[in-house]
Amino acid sequence: MDFITRTRGRGSKLSTGSASARPRSPDDENDRSPPRYAAIKQSICDAVRDGHLKPGDRVPSEAELVQQFDVSRMTANRALRELQAAGVLVRRAGSGSFIAEPKPIGQMIEIRNIAEEIRERGHIYRARVVQNDEIRANADMAALLEVPIGTRLFHSIIVHHEAEFPIQLEERFVLASAAPDYGKIDFTQMTPNEYLTRTAPLERVEHRVRAEMPDARTHSMLGLSDGEPVLRMTRRTWSHSRLVSHAWLTHPGSRFELSAAFSIDD
Repeated sequence: MDFITRTRGRGSKLSTGSASARPRSPDDENDRSPPRYAAIKQSICDAVRDGHLKPGDRVPSEAELVQQFDVSRMTANRALRELQAAGVLVRRAGSGSFIAEPKPIGQMIEIRNIAEEIRERGHIYRARVVQNDEIRANADMAALLEVPIGTRLFHSIIVHHEAEFPIQLEERFVLASAAPDYGKIDFTQMTPNEYLTRTAPLERVEHRVRAEMPDARTHSMLGLSDGEPVLRMTRRTWSHSRLVSHAWLTHPGSRFELSAAFSIDD
């Protein structure tokens, strides 16, 4: 349904101080009326507020906005870009622009299964396993898990999706002697967190979080917009007095936030 009320430009003239004046373009924004891109933004925000557009709904494309509002493609693009920057829209290359879900909040203190978190929010979870290989630790990997070079490890890369959107890129190195069946697990049916919690019960956890710009691989796997930062959590876990897992959990900065809450005992 066409939820946006079409606005029309007024054909006026801009005084130049001479006898001649140039015709105003219908997309000219240098007058007292609100900028045309702002009218597009307001219309979309109003539709979200009124319930005509819900999270996950597609909004009109640039070309459709050009026709509906009688504006230039540059103006339509600006409206969509600013709505994306404000977190109202999620733009996916080749798919279009969609109303964003409220940012999911991940727990920093409590180790939770991401599949459960997503399902508790009422959304569909799915995982795409990029790799899950047995390897021998080189110098860098050995340093991550504090083991000798040549130690058997597993290396997995998994993209976790909430609804149709990638929400987390998980890259993990696991000590094979602590989780011998890790390389055989179908991680589209069970998350690494779920398996490791059963196999190597948590004894100690270390978290570090930083915001950074993604590399090309992360940008592609998470379907990020140009210039979009990520939140990258480094998580190390111990079981039976040994370090068993080193993971990087990377989230789109515009679609995720982390929180922590705790009580202070007297």
